[in-house]
Amino acid sequence: MSITATEPGTATGEARYAAVAARFRPVFARIAAGTLEREQQRILPFEQIGWLKDAGFTTLRLPAEFGGDPVSHEHLFRLLIELAEADSNISHLLRSHFSFVETIALQPRELQARWFPRVAAGEIFGNAATERGGNALGTTQTKLRQEGGRWLLNGEKYYTTGSIFADWVVVMASTDGVEGRQYALVRADDTRVRIVDDWDGFGQPLTGTGTAVFDDVEVDEEDIIQRKVSSTLEPAFFQMCLLAVLAGIGRAALRDASGLVRHRTRTFNTGQGQLFRDDALIQEHVGLLASKVYAAEAVVTAAARDLDAAVDAQLALDADAAYLRAELAVQKAHVTVPGLVLAATGELFDVTGASATSRGKALDRHWRNARTVATHNPIAFKARSVGDFHINGTVPTGLNSIGEAPSAGGDTKGGAA
Repeated sequence: MSITATEPGTATGEARYAAVAARFRPVFARIAAGTLEREQQRILPFEQIGWLKDAGFTTLRLPAEFGGDPVSHEHLFRLLIELAEADSNISHLLRSHFSFVETIALQPRELQARWFPRVAAGEIFGNAATERGGNALGTTQTKLRQEGGRWLLNGEKYYTTGSIFADWVVVMASTDGVEGRQYALVRADDTRVRIVDDWDGFGQPLTGTGTAVFDDVEVDEEDIIQRKVSSTLEPAFFQMCLLAVLAGIGRAALRDASGLVRHRTRTFNTGQGQLFRDDALIQEHVGLLASKVYAAEAVVTAAARDLDAAVDAQLALDADAAYLRAELAVQKAHVTVPGLVLAATGELFDVTGASATSRGKALDRHWRNARTVATHNPIAFKARSVGDFHINGTVPTGLNSIGEAPSAGGDTKGGAA
């Protein structure tokens, strides 16, 4: 297995985090100020992505060799939690970009020299991996073919999170006669690329998680990368992004629950006649909600530290031990965090009256967003994997493919996860 060690000089202390976070918190506050309006009017956050690019947020893991000042995994995911508290859609849609940066860090020097300068320049990378159905598990219906000395890409993807905001789309494809799958990198503004905002999920509505169509898109041979399935920490990193989004949604629910109680003046005759903010039962309820949110964030942070440990050159873990440490930690976090956040986003409504259900407040968005993120990777499969490891020592497998099960018998009408 191939693991990239933490770059020397990558600071991990709390003072370092405070300094980095201070750079971005004013931007997060600007983003948060318009979140409700964007949610209610389905305004895609193109402008807000621009603010983050201008602030250097998209270069957070860029190696120093290419002009970056890289943060640790822990600090990246804590920042994504803070961003998700401001707007969970924006934190989510950057998942593909940060994952691409991690992928390129594992590639040969010539590929790093080709792509990292683009990251340094603020260019953003989107994702087009999953198909609605018809592709056998471990394969894609999206194809690369060579014709007249050119590589051409054809296919249709869904769940293309972040691509509508991106400069480049990282497309998962297959090539006849070539084992495995490839990443084909294409310009998002290529005239033969069509990206549609047709995501109809009830949560995370502004992530651009819709359809992308590729119609004989020409791809430079240098921009085709052979996909590695289980030799890196990529699956763990990809899932950690979702866990950070969930923790941030929990923080947003706590923020809004506290605000509701703090400003409420109406009460019920069945209570003690006090202001809600002075009522011990309501205080207890908010305290329980806050504790769930704290636990969720603590679990995400602990898992992020395991990712840092896995690539820490001073620990010098071999590749298998590094992979196991990261993947097992993230799978355990994945089993734990969604339930805590879903509970918190539901209990938000128990701290006040029916006024909290007003569409004008859109407080239901926290549960809808959390529920949507939590569906991305079935918890039951992760819990089984963790149990199998602790009972039988079976090394967990990271999520790397979604497609039709062999038992489907050729029926390709089912949807994708």
